[in-house]
Amino acid sequence: MVQIILASSSTSRLRLLESSGIKPKVMVSGVDEEAQELLSLSPAELVIALAILKAHTVKDKAPANSLILGCDSTFEFDHKSLGKPGNRESAIVRCRQLSGQFGYLHTGHCLIDLKQGIELSERSTAKVQFAQMSEEEIIDYVDSGEPLHVAGGFTLDGLSAPFITNIEGDPSGIIGLSLPLLRKMIISLGYSWPELKNK
Repeated sequence: MVQIILASSSTSRLRLLESSGIKPKVMVSGVDEEAQELLSLSPAELVIALAILKAHTVKDKAPANSLILGCDSTFEFDHKSLGKPGNRESAIVRCRQLSGQFGYLHTGHCLIDLKQGIELSERSTAKVQFAQMSEEEIIDYVDSGEPLHVAGGFTLDGLSAPFITNIEGDPSGIIGLSLPLLRKMIISLGYSWPELKNK
């Protein structure tokens, strides 16, 4: 059986894998996502670079027959990367900015097959449209604490779901890990999707 190592502390990514029948071993990478050398990258490049960095950080600690999966997400709005707001004030500003607007959620994936010595990296991108939010809705949402620690300040599988009116692209990619893309990567390495399931 192939062991998937998830190089991420994201509960959403873990939940996505488990919901599709895969029980990964979690090894948190601890990568600094705000590192100075990453700031010059475009949002689409940034998620790939961070996914690769996360996967490589746990590579030496992982069992020899593992498939290591590193992922990273960011939200592109007005050609800029909007990461996690971090505090209440920033989250309120972010919600006002995105209200009635759209942007692109990029999720980078890096898969390292230790047994075969092969590394793949891919990106999924989805266009996300937001509803017009009232000030009351913005404050109520921000005070829940949810937007502070998620890319772009929103998540499809949480309290902000009522404010996401349309998606063009893969929904699981917006949550933080594209399952169809992961399946494609797994197959290109010569495995079958059922092989990954913890039966």
